[in-house]
Amino acid sequence: MAKPARLAASILNADFARLGEELAVLEPHLDFLHLDIMDGHFVPNLSFGPPVIASLRRVSRLFFDAHLMVTNPMALFADLKAAGADLVSVHLEVHPDPTRAAKAARGLGLQFGLVINPPTPFEAAAPFLELCDLVLVMSVNPGFGGQGFIPEVLEKVEAARMLIDSRGLAADVEIDGGITPETARLARRAGADAFVAGTAVVRAPDPVAAVQELRAAVGD
Repeated sequence: MAKPARLAASILNADFARLGEELAVLEPHLDFLHLDIMDGHFVPNLSFGPPVIASLRRVSRLFFDAHLMVTNPMALFADLKAAGADLVSVHLEVHPDPTRAAKAARGLGLQFGLVINPPTPFEAAAPFLELCDLVLVMSVNPGFGGQGFIPEVLEKVEAARMLIDSRGLAADVEIDGGITPETARLARRAGADAFVAGTAVVRAPDPVAAVQELRAAVGD
């Protein structure tokens, strides 16, 4: 059964000239912060890295969830830990067997998450759920914010929730991409308990009201 819903903002489409100000407004209304790190190789976009995370850590007490859309995520683990990240998520498409990555993350005191892109079947991740604090089901193809939600991924959310519960595991089921009140409601019904919203929050006329609408949509 899904746990109480937790909400995050992704800062990918935030105004980086005002990042600290925007986070200060949102922080009291969020459960964690989602940090999209991109290398221009695994995905066709560049974002930011440990220096930006370190600057945010100085002004925030939120849990930092670092989503590594990079070809060599393990090379970043130590720097991300030093910068203040709490959890690192790697793509199954990069590490088809994430055992070594999970061990490396935990050895540094980081929590570990596994990410599944829309074309990747959930069955490929199923053998590794015991390694995870979080399973992130991407509901867009990663790389750019502002994309439309892919409803077919809800079947993977359901499968993840069912298997995690049947094994008695504590891992969260997170969904990221095209999250609005409507799509968050659908994902919650499918079993998601962690929701990442980017454009719908940081580009909203009233970001706080946007978070409150999402929270109402998932029923918590």
